[in-house]
Amino acid sequence: MAESRVDIDAADPLPLNRTSSFGQKEPRPSFRAVFTHGRPPWYRLDGHQEKALVIGVCGGSASGKTTLANRIIECLNIRWVCLLSMDSFYKASVLNEEEHARAAKSNYDFDCPEAFDIDLLVETLKELKAGRSVEVPTYNFVTHSREPGYTMYGANVIVFEGIMAYCDQRVRDLLDVKIFVTEDADVRLARRLLRDTNERGREVKGSITQYNRFVYPAFKNHIEPTMQFADLVIPRGVSNPVALDLIITKVKEGLASRGHDLRGMAARDGDMEDPSSLHYVPASDQLHGLMTTIRDRDSSRDDFVFSTNRVLRLTVEHALSLCPFEDVVVETAVGTYLGRRRTHQITGVSIVRAGMSFEEPLRQCVRDVNIGQILIQTNLTTGQPEFFHKVLPNGISNHKVMLMDATLATGASAMMAIRVLMDHHVPEENIILVVLMAASMGVAQVAYAFPKVQIVVAAMDRVVDNQFRIHPGLGNFGDRFYGTEHLGDRTTTSPT
Repeated sequence: MAESRVDIDAADPLPLNRTSSFGQKEPRPSFRAVFTHGRPPWYRLDGHQEKALVIGVCGGSASGKTTLANRIIECLNIRWVCLLSMDSFYKASVLNEEEHARAAKSNYDFDCPEAFDIDLLVETLKELKAGRSVEVPTYNFVTHSREPGYTMYGANVIVFEGIMAYCDQRVRDLLDVKIFVTEDADVRLARRLLRDTNERGREVKGSITQYNRFVYPAFKNHIEPTMQFADLVIPRGVSNPVALDLIITKVKEGLASRGHDLRGMAARDGDMEDPSSLHYVPASDQLHGLMTTIRDRDSSRDDFVFSTNRVLRLTVEHALSLCPFEDVVVETAVGTYLGRRRTHQITGVSIVRAGMSFEEPLRQCVRDVNIGQILIQTNLTTGQPEFFHKVLPNGISNHKVMLMDATLATGASAMMAIRVLMDHHVPEENIILVVLMAASMGVAQVAYAFPKVQIVVAAMDRVVDNQFRIHPGLGNFGDRFYGTEHLGDRTTTSPT
């Protein structure tokens, strides 16, 4: 990255590059590999884990750090970018009763390096940069206390922002790009007063007192001197589009130098053969007939569910044939028999809610099966999958895991679920992704990111449209299977 600081002050319009739509071609057998924004999550082109690129954003209170950080994420236009705020690492959870009372009266100094748990921050950044999941605490500015936090997963780019972001060398050493945002003192005060009164329930008088006593002196004594460590100094933050354009360019250069794929939605020329990890349920007239009923929009719900359950069982049985077996000798009523027996405990993990349709067929095939669930839904604003909840059986790291979902369109949700399993020490080669209906693009994505994961599908289509729907597909699987079409978008889950 930059070896010397650059001060930028300009106001030219910022052009934003947009990606092209998905290509469309006739159905399988072969398919064209199509990759969404950048490389698959947490992995570079050769499939190995890579350290994330970490961008630091520092500046005085209410200087526009968070706004700039979010704008950077928006303009990068690549997948798997996360935002970490230094505010999460206040030591407020260990304040004594007197200190809590002072904080409530805006008479406690939160604007000094000692107010932050730097040790925890450093460890968190190290784990995220290495691509591992972390538990990030949540700070409540109303009660001045820490609350239960949330799980954050490693990404291609981590944007870290905070007022004291550059005060500790250990933190600075983890940052690949360091940005300092400047803003006039009166503008920062006005923004802070508006934020404190509208969002944090503070009195104007108390906020002004706190600003004069702690905030402004801290800026002069602790924050402003760290400007010397910045690679880029940005006057006026997001209102400085040329500076933002330079930031995006520098970040993409840094990503490209690490082997990140920044080609966007472009498809590769030429058709590719099916990846070796892809397995089809054996074709037959019976399977074709069942899939015809499932695809037919005029099929009754009873017919749809009956045919689906038949195909799901066939898919599960084929997936079970990929599990490792060993020779065993058993005694029959009249002699001995050389047989075969599975070597691993089987666990099924469904991606809620459509993947839950696989649970009963799996129970019918494996008597002692364990069942877990992962909840992943698409963020309607960003279009990206988000992980919300998991229930995983004990000892899953030693099991053969069948990750189950009804459809695989872009592959984004499946890749996130695979990463969740791997973060819980399930070896990649122990995961079998079991899908009723897949798109060739989704299969390409998963196979590209996780080549050791086996993929079993009952049917494959080629086209995914701009709303991430598979064509010709089978409609909204969850609504048709659970009979919730009349609820519309309220029950629609991720198509990815």
